[in-house]
Amino acid sequence: LLKQEAKIRIPLHKRPLPFKDKNIEIIPADLTKPQDCLNVSEGIDYVFHAAGAVGFAGASKLDAMQKIILNLILTSRMLFAAWQAGAERFLILSSSTVYPAFEHPVKEDEAWSGPVHPSYLGYGWMKRYLEKLAEYTASNSKLKIALLRPTAVYGPGDNFDPKTCHVIPALIHRAMAKENPFVVWGSGNEVRDFIHVADVARASLLALERYATCNPVNIGYGKWVTIKEVVGTILKLCGHSKAKINFDCSKPTAIPVRMVDTAKAKEVLGFQAEISPEEGFKDTIEWYKSHYGKE
Repeated sequence: LLKQEAKIRIPLHKRPLPFKDKNIEIIPADLTKPQDCLNVSEGIDYVFHAAGAVGFAGASKLDAMQKIILNLILTSRMLFAAWQAGAERFLILSSSTVYPAFEHPVKEDEAWSGPVHPSYLGYGWMKRYLEKLAEYTASNSKLKIALLRPTAVYGPGDNFDPKTCHVIPALIHRAMAKENPFVVWGSGNEVRDFIHVADVARASLLALERYATCNPVNIGYGKWVTIKEVVGTILKLCGHSKAKINFDCSKPTAIPVRMVDTAKAKEVLGFQAEISPEEGFKDTIEWYKSHYGKE
């Protein structure tokens, strides 16, 4: 957005902004509060709604419920505020957790062909509901809405708190600490599609510009890896490839296979992910080193 000389307004709540620019206006805001949502939406043309709470493996059911409620509030409040303020377009980042448990690359129109995987009972259905809320808003207002369903996102600026982070930052944090034996939850045969945050940002711009039709689009790298392959790559990049790896199947994991079909993104957005997992992991590790002083 800065490269396109956009004037940007960013609401800040708990996390600090890691950079400054004359084209960025910062507003302290709590997006659970209607007036704060309206304050950040007034005079805005395009809203990129990326605020939210994320769950993690091993979280308590009570904590998961808190995050589900928070996400419902944040997105519904911001949709309403953008509608009230007369914004033109609104981007919602949904999730690939809306899909049933298929073992093939799922297409967008398969989301309602069955229930979500049991591990996503709360989060996946919450995302499904927010997509329907977006449809309601778009059909009753002039607000044009883009819907993206990204796969597992990672990259610089990620959450590296070992108590709450997702798999990629967790593995990097522990590999840089030279843990040995290196214990990994699950069998290692779980299949995932990981996408770098820079690719997600590019897809978000394209979606809001070219496809604000409230019609969901999968965003993923488009090729799949096992957790076992991911662990091997990260250990190598962190200089810890001699560690003994123990896969612990007694620990909680999510869906065993998640692959998405990315043909629609290429067709309607002209989007194809550019950053391979190995390139992306290396980029993320370098960012981690520069911010956490690990050698």
